[in-house]
Amino acid sequence: MTADLSGFPIAQRWPAAHPDRLQLYSLNTPNGVKVSIMLEELGLPYEPHLVDITKNESKSPEFESLNPNGKIPAIVDPDGPGGKPMGLTESGAILQYLAEKTGRFIPSDPARRWETIQWLHFQMSGIGPMFGQVGFFNKFAGRAFEDKRPLERYVGESKRLLGILDKRLDGRTWIMGDDYTIADIATLGWVNNLITFYEARELVGFDDYPNVAAWLERGMSRPAVQRGLKIPSKS
Repeated sequence: MTADLSGFPIAQRWPAAHPDRLQLYSLNTPNGVKVSIMLEELGLPYEPHLVDITKNESKSPEFESLNPNGKIPAIVDPDGPGGKPMGLTESGAILQYLAEKTGRFIPSDPARRWETIQWLHFQMSGIGPMFGQVGFFNKFAGRAFEDKRPLERYVGESKRLLGILDKRLDGRTWIMGDDYTIADIATLGWVNNLITFYEARELVGFDDYPNVAAWLERGMSRPAVQRGLKIPSKS
């Protein structure tokens, strides 16, 4: 039976060619790629839709009907809880939902499960917002600000967060040790973006954090990560 997505205005603006597949509405930003990487790692069938935030498409009535905050990514899962279609936003929540739906990339042990969620929130509350501000003040409109104190503040905070992550990764392959989890998936795109697209490698002294650098190299070597970083792309 074909899933009925007619109750979701977002699916009317971005029609589903395959309504039985999970629908992803996103762009390959550091937040967007969390979900595309997760879906590629899981191997779940899904259909990506490009939401061009440079054209304010995430502020459209159809998108905001699902996420009033007007931020990507968003999903509609035709096989949600109870077999009913469900829409979901907020990248961290989507990662946790997909992990628990599939039983993958999150530990089954309750204590380790909560520790993983803790590190997911570390990315959501710290790394994402702080690295994003570095990008704004180092590469985008903030570069023109004569007052450099905001940039200095966010660079300092980003260095502190990198130090925490570096200490956590000392002697560990992944954030949770031997287990690659949603904590890694959430964080990889942001750390990669900081030193590539945001051009802040020297600014934050990235090479002073060898454990983070080695972890990033391991993560970037994963084929699913390489695929997910390009989905969905404007180019």
